[in-house]
Amino acid sequence: MDLFDHARERQIEKEAPLAARMRPRTLDQFVGQAHIIGPGRLLRRAIQADQLSSLIFYGPPGTGKTTLARIIANTTNAHFIALNAVLSGVKDIREAIATANDQRGMFGRKTILFIDEVHRFNKAQQDALLPHVENGTVILIGATTENPYFEVNKALVSRSRIFQLRSLDENDLRNIVRQTLADPERGYGKLKVNLTEEALDHLVNVANGDARAVLNALELAVETTPPDDYGLINVTVGVAEESIQRRAVLYDKDGDAHFDTISAFIKSLRGSDPDAALYWLARMVYAGEDPRFIFRRMLIFAGEDVGLADPQALPVVIAAAQAFDYVGLPEGRYHLGTACLYLATAPKSNSVMGFFDALAAIEREREAEVPDHLKDANRDGADFGHGAGYLYPHAYRDHWVAQQYLPEGLQGRVFFQPSQQGYEATIQHQVARRREEQLASMLEPNLSLDWSVANLAAGPSAQSRWLQRTLSSVGTQLGQVRDRVFALAQVERHELVFDLNAGSGLLTWEAVRRAPAGGVWALTADERTAKALSQQAQNLEALTRPVIVVGVVTALPELVAQYSAGDATPTFEVMVGRNVLTQLSDKQAALEQAGRLLKPDGRLVLAEVIPKHTQRLRHLIDLSRLPAEIVAQMITAEEAIYTTADDPMVNWDEADLRHIATQAGLREVTVVVEPVTAEWRVEPAQIERWFGASAPGQRPTFAERLRQPTSHGSLSESDLAQVKYLFEQQLLHQTVPWQTTIAYLVARR
Repeated sequence: MDLFDHARERQIEKEAPLAARMRPRTLDQFVGQAHIIGPGRLLRRAIQADQLSSLIFYGPPGTGKTTLARIIANTTNAHFIALNAVLSGVKDIREAIATANDQRGMFGRKTILFIDEVHRFNKAQQDALLPHVENGTVILIGATTENPYFEVNKALVSRSRIFQLRSLDENDLRNIVRQTLADPERGYGKLKVNLTEEALDHLVNVANGDARAVLNALELAVETTPPDDYGLINVTVGVAEESIQRRAVLYDKDGDAHFDTISAFIKSLRGSDPDAALYWLARMVYAGEDPRFIFRRMLIFAGEDVGLADPQALPVVIAAAQAFDYVGLPEGRYHLGTACLYLATAPKSNSVMGFFDALAAIEREREAEVPDHLKDANRDGADFGHGAGYLYPHAYRDHWVAQQYLPEGLQGRVFFQPSQQGYEATIQHQVARRREEQLASMLEPNLSLDWSVANLAAGPSAQSRWLQRTLSSVGTQLGQVRDRVFALAQVERHELVFDLNAGSGLLTWEAVRRAPAGGVWALTADERTAKALSQQAQNLEALTRPVIVVGVVTALPELVAQYSAGDATPTFEVMVGRNVLTQLSDKQAALEQAGRLLKPDGRLVLAEVIPKHTQRLRHLIDLSRLPAEIVAQMITAEEAIYTTADDPMVNWDEADLRHIATQAGLREVTVVVEPVTAEWRVEPAQIERWFGASAPGQRPTFAERLRQPTSHGSLSESDLAQVKYLFEQQLLHQTVPWQTTIAYLVARR
C-alpha cells in the first residue's frame, strides 16, 4: 500500500456513513447480544482464546453480524480476509484460498475468511468453499440475514457453529445513540447536539431493533438541522419524525421472515390468542403479504386445527375469502380480521388427523377385502351373496344399528378420537357408546372362545425379554423426570445453564444439547464424580464441554468465581437440578446462594423426590396372615421413619419447599407435585438389605426399625423372622409397583 492508497482509505473512512464509522472495534465496545458474547459465553471465550472454529452469524439487519467479524479481525492472530458474496465469485474464493495456503506455508498462520451475505453465494460457489473449510485451510465466518439451515449448503452448516443474533432492545439502541453523541472522533462529540428525550424515544421505537437504522436517522437529523444562534443543533421530536418516518419491517416473501411470521400467526390461532393472531396478521398485511395466501393458510387451519370442534369455522373462512374477492383492499381487511378472530376464538380439535392414521394403516398392512355385507349387491348379489346380511340403518330406531363396517382384520381399530371441545364434546359420548355396541356385535359369535391360560406360560427367552423391560422401568422414569424439568425450564440455545446436582449427568448432557451456543456448568459433590463426567465430556468439542465444579450448593458463588479463570463471574438464565435439596439440612441457604447467580428474572427448576411420601413396604404385601399386634407394630415403626423431626430427608414436604423458596428471596414460586409409579423387581439382595444390619453411620434398616420399642411394644426375633418370611413368600422375584412423589419447584429470581 502506497501513500496514495493510505490517504484514499482515510478519506473513505472519514466520509463513510455514521453507522459505518461507529462500528465497535472491541468486545467491550459492543452493545447487545449478551446471550452469545456475555461473560462466560462460548463465543466470548472462543474470541478471547483465539480458538475459533467455523462460525455463521444469523440475524436481522443492524444487529452486529459484520461488526462481530470486524472485532474478531482486530483481536485474532490469524490472517483475516473479508469478502462480500454480492460482489465476489469463485475467482475471489480461489484467490483467498491461495493466500491462506501461502500464509500457512510461509508463516504458519491460520486464515479466517469472512463472507458477508454468505447466503447470496450460489450452490457452486458454496461447494467451492467446502473442501477448504473441511481440511482447515480457512476458518469460515459467514454472516446472513436468512436462516442458514435453509439458505446455506448443509455440508457447510454441519461444519460450522450457528450463532443467532437478536434484534437490539430499546436500551441497547439508546446506549448506541448516546455513545455516538459523546464520541468526538467518529461521532458527534465535537458538535453541540441537543437530542430531546421525546426525539430519542421516537428514533429508538421506529428503528425496530436495528442499530444501523437508528444511526442513519440520527445522522440525517443532525446533518440537516442547522445550529441556532448559540451553535446548538436541536433535534426535536418533529425533526426525528422527519428523519425516520416509517418503521422498517423485516419481511421477505421468499425468506425466513415470510415463513416465520406465518408460522407465528398459525401458532397464535392454534393457541386461541386473538390479540397475537391480529398482531401477526397486521404485520403480514403491513409488509404487503398477499391476502389470498393468508386466506389459504386459514382454510387449512380451519380443517386441521378446528375441525368438528366448530363445523362452522370452514364455511366462515370460505365466506370471508369470497367476500374479499368481491371487495378487495383496503375494505377487504375487515374480512381478513373477521376470519382471523373467528378461528382464534373457536374451540380447537385436530381429530381429523385420524384420517392420516387410516392412511398409515393402509400403507403398513395388507389390503383388506371389503366385507360381503358391504359390497354392492346390484351386480352380483344373487351369485356371490354380496350385500347379504347388511342392516339398513334407516329401518332402525335413531337411524342406527350396530354392525361392523371395517374389514375383518381391522375390526375394533379406532381412528377418530373426538375431543372434549365444542361440537365434538356433544358427540363424544355418542361415538363411544356406539363403538361399544359395535364391539359387542363383533364378539357375540365368539362367546364359546377357549379361555385357557395355558398359553400364558412364557419360556426362558420370553421371560428374559419381559424381565429386561421390567428392569428398564426405572430408567424410563428418570427420562420422564428429565423431560419434565426441561419442559418447565424452557431452555433456549443461547442461554447459560447450571445443573446444581450433576450426578450421572442426566440433566447436564440434556442441557448441553439444548444450549449449544450458550454454555453449561455442572456441580458435583466429589472429585470422583467430576472425573467421570469429564471423561464423558471428552467426546465433545472443547468449547462445548460443561464447566464441572466440585463442591456444595451453599458455596456456589465462591466456587463459580474460582472456576471463572479470571473473567467476570457469569450469571445464569437457567438453573436445573434433581434432588438438590433432599438431604440438605439448610435448604434455604442453598437456594439463597443459587439465587445469587441467577440473572434477574432467571429461572430455577428443581425436581425433588419427597421421601416423606414414598412407598410404604407394608403396602406391598398382604398382612392378613400376621397377628394384629405384629401388624400394629409394623405400621407404627414404619411411620416413625418418616416423622423424625431432625432428619432433613423426611422432615419436609411440598408446602415446606414452597415456603423455603419464598424465604430465600425467589418469586413466582410454584410447586407441582406428581406421583410416579415405576415397576420394580424384588430380588433376594433387596430383601436382605431390608432385614439385615445397617453399615456404621447409615440410617437404620427396616428390621432395625421394627426392633425399636413403640407404643405397641417391640418385635422379637421370631416375629421378625415371620415378617421376613412373608416378604420372601409374596415378593421374591416378583415385579411390584413402587410409588414415588416428585415435587417440581419452579421459581424466578
